[in-house]
Amino acid sequence: MFTLLLSASLLAPAAEPAKYAKPDLLVEPADAKADKFTVLDTRTKDKYADGHVPGAVSVAVGPWAKAVNDGKADAAFWSKELANLGITPEKPVLVYSDDLRDAARGWWLLKLAGVPDARLLNGGWDAYTTAKLDVSKDAVSPPQASAQKWKAEPRLAVLADVVKLAGAKDACVVDTRSATEVAGGKVPGAQVLEWTELLDETTKKFKPAPALMKLFDERKVDLGKPCVTYCQGGGRAAVMAFGLELMGAKDVRNYHKSWGEYGADTTTPKEKK
Repeated sequence: MFTLLLSASLLAPAAEPAKYAKPDLLVEPADAKADKFTVLDTRTKDKYADGHVPGAVSVAVGPWAKAVNDGKADAAFWSKELANLGITPEKPVLVYSDDLRDAARGWWLLKLAGVPDARLLNGGWDAYTTAKLDVSKDAVSPPQASAQKWKAEPRLAVLADVVKLAGAKDACVVDTRSATEVAGGKVPGAQVLEWTELLDETTKKFKPAPALMKLFDERKVDLGKPCVTYCQGGGRAAVMAFGLELMGAKDVRNYHKSWGEYGADTTTPKEKK
């Protein structure tokens, strides 16, 4: 009898996770406090001036993204940029926007730079204002932090990486674009999972852990394998990279130049879905 029961238990499907593997990556609106975090607002300057999380600093992540694409985001670049924002290794950084793609790109760039503790505001600015929390119109000038020697993290994939991984069995490539875009071609073997599917349609917050795990399982996105995410220009891919890490993936890279580069290259292998 024991043998039969043991065999049945071994054959039973694994229980779905009740919570995220890394719940600290997400911060709920009520916890978005400048005394707890260095808060970065990545919206436009006009929107920031109209109202922002008290204590938040306005920052444009576009120049950071361009520096990465141009190969100019070296240790000296990040040391200066992060010091100007008052970022130190001792205090976690919280990023938000009214567009998750922009906030996630900011989060990913901070992690790429080597910031050890960077997080996202769950639901972004819309969730914050829906919760009717305090809003400030006072511009914040961060104190100049001392320059740090940040240790860059291996979070960037380049064209050669993706070509090598195309169709590989021991890695996972995730296409986060829309069905219409994917129909025009994709990286061979890439799993298709549009970035918006990670979010609740109403709140725009990340779906609960069981729902995310179900999605990853259905689309054959293996959290145990090295993963590369891509879209058209790196923003949607950053959302997926965050979602994968939230659920426990340990080796996730964003192909930041994405299909904008890959699709335009006549030498890269492509697959029609």
